[in-house]
Amino acid sequence: MKIQGNQFLSIEQLQDQYLYAGRQQAGALKQNGPSFQDILSGKAEDIRTDGEVKFSKHAANRLVDRNIELTKEQVERLNMGAAKAGAKGINESLVIVDSLAFIVSVPNQTVITAMDQTEADENVFTNIDGAVII
Repeated sequence: MKIQGNQFLSIEQLQDQYLYAGRQQAGALKQNGPSFQDILSGKAEDIRTDGEVKFSKHAANRLVDRNIELTKEQVERLNMGAAKAGAKGINESLVIVDSLAFIVSVPNQTVITAMDQTEADENVFTNIDGAVII
């Protein structure tokens, strides 16, 4: 029932104004903004596909603290070791390049920590499920 010529709104008019207006605005937001799938695809593209590992803040600090400087060739070998670990289904890998030891999160392609093998306590590495020696 619609009341015409009155200053008060009917219940149906109030319903239309408040309940259904919100739904129309929500629909407009969906159409104007990116979809969930678009956002998810963008995040998937952020994952490194170029085969290069990145260094966590902790690993970068360890390199500086321990005066470890990597050559371009060592970084390439580290990337190759991480790729080999990924091909074998390893999640957390020890990658040894020359006398340097790196713990790499293979799915994230991130070096978690780095050390010279002489600094490793008794050469014991924990929380890994594989090792690659390059």
